[in-house]
Amino acid sequence: MPRQDPTPPSAERAALAWARYKQLMSWMAIAAIVAVLLALIYLKSSGGPVPIHMIIATVAGVGLSVLLGTGLMGLVYFSNHSGHDDAAGRGDGRDE
Repeated sequence: MPRQDPTPPSAERAALAWARYKQLMSWMAIAAIVAVLLALIYLKSSGGPVPIHMIIATVAGVGLSVLLGTGLMGLVYFSNHSGHDDAAGRGDGRDE
């Protein structure tokens, strides 16, 4: 017999977790910008000319990598703090 879905977490707890996640991502956007600027400074200081396609690739590669990594890790913490993990962990212990 199928089990019913777990009860959703409280709205207040989820709202607090969303607020913390948004605050975390705003700080991580700043960290991504700093990482891009440091990478561009390093490329410029390496001595050779820096073509525009290298600048675009560096901005996209470094910036999106930092945002993707921190966004996914932030979602792990969001899931824990919002109560979704608690609700999913409550079961009868049977594997079906």
